[in-house]
Amino acid sequence: MTRGGERLKGVPIGEIAVFDKHTRARFAAAYPETPIKLRHGIDDHPLLGLDAIAALAEALPEHSIEYNRGDLPIGVPGKPEGTGIPIGQTIRNIAQSNSWAVLKNIEQHSPYATLLHGLIAELRDEIRAVTGTIHHPQGYIFISSPNAVTPYHFDPEHNILLQLAGSKDVTVFPAGDARFAPDELHETYHTGGGRELKWQDDFANQGARIALGSGEAVYVPVMAPHFVRNGPQASVSLSITWRSQWSYAEADARAFNGLLRGMGLSPRAPGRWPSRNSAKALGWRICRRILPKS
Repeated sequence: MTRGGERLKGVPIGEIAVFDKHTRARFAAAYPETPIKLRHGIDDHPLLGLDAIAALAEALPEHSIEYNRGDLPIGVPGKPEGTGIPIGQTIRNIAQSNSWAVLKNIEQHSPYATLLHGLIAELRDEIRAVTGTIHHPQGYIFISSPNAVTPYHFDPEHNILLQLAGSKDVTVFPAGDARFAPDELHETYHTGGGRELKWQDDFANQGARIALGSGEAVYVPVMAPHFVRNGPQASVSLSITWRSQWSYAEADARAFNGLLRGMGLSPRAPGRWPSRNSAKALGWRICRRILPKS
């Protein structure tokens, strides 16, 4: 993974900012550790209609597309199987296809790279002031049938999910709390495992449920467990993500802990922001260079 930073093109999305002054202030007050509901101003963007998204999906490499049934439980044992329906057909008929789909790394196509970079550039000052240089900006588009569920999982990026059409509830749990994502699962993920987490029914009332409609967004902190339940209409969402040196250090410290655990030790979990986790992160980076590749 490249860790080059701050290569945003900063192209404006339109005449009016997508994130207004009030939204940027709310984001700044919460970033990087508190999930918060925000507003956005993307309306009828030509790249974000169903036909344009379907065409993008058909042009992306297979590894950049994930889709499966929409009627999944909150907790799934590993990655679900696909539906067998072609991705373009799935998206164009999303209201009836009982599916959930994500297009990954949409910045592989230059118009979407411009869109992504422009959005993150609007928040550049607020991000830099707390976590420094912006690294590895990535974009994802989610397309979901009515009542579809995105199962319980976590992600390694700072993430803002913008709701474009339809509605959904995003339930977010505290990041770094081993009750909701055990340390061993973090360690496995950062050494090549999946991001799906084990769900327990007694978690249900312990997360923050954030209801999103068109024009609303939510900031989800790095590695905060969450699941998503779609509303009664088809849904389209855009996720803009980035990494920071802090998020990389947390990931590397988790990986180093996995190495220590494999040696029979019981390492202490890395600290959350503003902990730097520098020693363990450095340890993992050294080990990654000298250990034989499997």
